[in-house]
Amino acid sequence: MAQERLSMRKIREIMRLVYEKQLSHRAVAQVCRVSHSTVKEYVSRAEAAGLSWPLPEEMSEEELYRRLYPEKGKTSAAGKTQPNWPQVKQELSRKHVTLRLLWTEYREDEPNGYGYSQFCELYRQWKKSLDVPMRQDYKAGEKVFVDYTGDRLSITNPETGETQPMEVFVGVLGYSNYTYAEAQPSQSRENWIGGHVRMLQFLGGVPEVVVPDNLKSGVKDPCYYDPELNPAYQELAEHYALVVLPARVRKPRDKAKVETGVQVVERWIMARLRHDTFFSLAELNRRIRELLQELNDRPMVHLGQSRRELFEAVDRPALNPLPERPYEFAQTKIARVSIDYHVEYDKHFYSVPNRLIHEEVRIRATEHMVEIYHKSQKDPVAIHPRSHIAGRHTTCQEHMPLNHQQRQEWSPERFLNWAEQVGPSAKALIETALVRRKHPEQAYRTCLGILGLARKHGAERLDEACRQALAAKAFAYGDVKDILDHLPPVDPALTSTPPHPNLRGGGYYQ
Repeated sequence: MAQERLSMRKIREIMRLVYEKQLSHRAVAQVCRVSHSTVKEYVSRAEAAGLSWPLPEEMSEEELYRRLYPEKGKTSAAGKTQPNWPQVKQELSRKHVTLRLLWTEYREDEPNGYGYSQFCELYRQWKKSLDVPMRQDYKAGEKVFVDYTGDRLSITNPETGETQPMEVFVGVLGYSNYTYAEAQPSQSRENWIGGHVRMLQFLGGVPEVVVPDNLKSGVKDPCYYDPELNPAYQELAEHYALVVLPARVRKPRDKAKVETGVQVVERWIMARLRHDTFFSLAELNRRIRELLQELNDRPMVHLGQSRRELFEAVDRPALNPLPERPYEFAQTKIARVSIDYHVEYDKHFYSVPNRLIHEEVRIRATEHMVEIYHKSQKDPVAIHPRSHIAGRHTTCQEHMPLNHQQRQEWSPERFLNWAEQVGPSAKALIETALVRRKHPEQAYRTCLGILGLARKHGAERLDEACRQALAAKAFAYGDVKDILDHLPPVDPALTSTPPHPNLRGGGYYQ
């Protein structure tokens, strides 16, 4: 209720400035020297009473007050019962429910109630009195809006006292305003994707559409007409069978819901943590989850219900079920299959069918698995458990040729013959490299690299480097290359003597 009863002249002036001049409530409050909440309440009451501008000249002050402050359950002097507009809005969010259906049900209870056209007009006027995000029509379980807050939280290193800033990821359901929040180390793709996965687990279901801002972690090309998503974000959308609909650039109303949600999180969660110190990300997120529960349980002023109540009643039943397993963030890499039918990812080597030698493949690596795809095939040609041991091989027996001797292009004998032309030390090193592997083919890449160094450094220098590598028991390509890089250059003048008539030679003394 307004704190003061204004005169009819001032009420008329408020309505004139709002409807005719289209000033904001705060601007009108400043002109009329009243609070902006008073302006908002009088405008809301006028709209609920079906009053429009200009007011009838013959309307008396008492009649105006009766219209603005009707008896409980009454909206006009005619005694017509005011519909429950918040309930009407809630029912409209359900599938196949229309205003005409709700009006029909209203007239069944109130035979002398409003006609259909007036019912619709009063509903539109009531919606205008709500905040911008509340005015938009969101269907149950249809959209979730996601973004990061502008401000950040922090965690403290208990040993050094150094603080590390933490980003705050926020998700808000369109209809119920049910809110999710978590702290993350950065706005990287991995954290962005992980935030979505944990948010959907928190909701217990999947909405139809997710609406992000044009963050680079999610949107590769924020085109106005056809925005292009990053591959991992597209994979997440396909995994959960949802639609990613980025907010249009310079269209703030597209993301008004999440901006309001971000503001709520900043005020009711982040502001309450301003004096607290956290020593780990897990500790910080536990506290955020506690405050998040309080936020979702707090009644919203406009609707008289909490976010959780609306979520349980309307949004949750409309959500699609979660898949059997959550999406796992993956990174991709394009690689070419080497002659040993292996590809390298994160310094580890994984086998593929030997028929793909020299072919280009796409590697998709998650925290636990490595999948390898050839061209545009949907099914992987190879799947391996992820290994973080550098320089080692993971090989499937079925990827190997049935008979290695059938492949005359490369064989251990060919590498040994090649090494023998370089020198005895090179041959010994190559032989050792082939024997040390479970499958000789796993050493082909190393042998190619070592013997190929002869083209730059010469056979003699390479053989000397191989001799030193054998002595140091260093059999990798990088070891031999490092030795070559540090070998002193050979001066031909020190290894041969030019002919001269004054030089007698060794035979003179015999």
